[in-house]
Amino acid sequence: MFENLSDRLAGVFKQLKGHGKLTEKNIEDGLKEVRLALLEADVHYRVVKQFVADVKARALGEEVMASLTPGQQVVKIVNEQLTELMGAKNTALNLAGTHPVPLMLVGLQGSGKTTTTGKLAVYLRQQGRKPYLIPADVYRPAAIDQLQTLGRQIDVPVFPSSTEMDPVNICLQGRAAAHQAGCDTALIDTAGRLHIDDALMEELRRIRDAVHPADILLVADAMTGQDAVNIAKAFDEALDIGGVVLTKMDGDARGGAALSIRSITGKPIKFVGVGEKLSALEVFHPDRMAGKILGMGDVLSLIEKAQAVVDDQQAAQLEKKLRQNEFTLDDFRDQLLQVSKMGPLGDLLGMIPGLGRHKQLKNLQVDEKELDHVVAIINSMTPEERRRHMLINGSRRKRIADGSGTSVQAVNRLLKNYGQMLKMMKKINKGGMRGLGRGMLPF
Repeated sequence: MFENLSDRLAGVFKQLKGHGKLTEKNIEDGLKEVRLALLEADVHYRVVKQFVADVKARALGEEVMASLTPGQQVVKIVNEQLTELMGAKNTALNLAGTHPVPLMLVGLQGSGKTTTTGKLAVYLRQQGRKPYLIPADVYRPAAIDQLQTLGRQIDVPVFPSSTEMDPVNICLQGRAAAHQAGCDTALIDTAGRLHIDDALMEELRRIRDAVHPADILLVADAMTGQDAVNIAKAFDEALDIGGVVLTKMDGDARGGAALSIRSITGKPIKFVGVGEKLSALEVFHPDRMAGKILGMGDVLSLIEKAQAVVDDQQAAQLEKKLRQNEFTLDDFRDQLLQVSKMGPLGDLLGMIPGLGRHKQLKNLQVDEKELDHVVAIINSMTPEERRRHMLINGSRRKRIADGSGTSVQAVNRLLKNYGQMLKMMKKINKGGMRGLGRGMLPF
């Protein structure tokens, strides 16, 4: 989402770093470019004006002018100010109160509210809680059915409401049902509209006053830019929301909403939706987002994704195999499947400092179906072939290609990639991380 902004800022910083010593004119020229980059990213003009003023005040101070690396100091200041702009620290859900704690999701129709309700249930269950879903949208066709379907997919109970019921009664009865089911969190999916109107806000206020939610989350579409900021302001004035969930953050919009919402509304972004999968909901960390915008990567999020899918005992066994050069094609397949659970490969590369902007990787498009082909090829091999890949001659490659529904070229490509990985692992064992750098990275 922030690709254009990241590129523009990278150009500004490259120019600033090229000066051995910065002057007031250097800094002002650079900040003009920063201002334009932020406005083009659809950041609110008032937010841009204040941001540039704050950066300028610090950039003209002693910490930059007296520094041996003034250009790097300006990057550091921009990073800190971006982090502050988005709220400094992540703000957790408010889950205080008597069980089941009600959480209310609000927003316009089409913002992804119902899907986000399901995603939030998956997140809460990962945190050890027992969520319960309450469909209170009695107007949108199939809204109740959609949440029922999501509940079955993620194995979370859903209140059996109907379009004939009053939304406030649905919420009250749903919370009682959640209590009977032994659940500790009740997620209320409320109705939306195509635009804000008095009838919608009045209904949402009635639900709020009846169930007293611990937190009210506005679900807003990041692709709508400044409209998302205006929507957040309107919902906050009517309901006093606790925070925002920005959906479609994996899209190609300019991203200004993420940089503007906190300043304009005073309310934090708590989560971001980063894909269609029900696991594609992430806690919003302002410092990590600032790092990604400035091309510094997001190693902490990468580690968290890995920890969520990697079994500790399995990881220890794999490490032993790698050290003893016993990494088989079975292991290769299993590792690919684990990486696929972490999300699209392009997104993962963007979390590694430096790789996201590398010219050979920046526009990398990874066909997720390719993974299925790789798994099919390996599964078409005999156990002995998977243990000793050197056995695979021309006739065996033809048999494997036929068995996997692929081509001999695809089998050759897989074996070549696997061979390169084995060489890389040997370099790691021999030279540590320096060996990894020489064997893996193309720069």
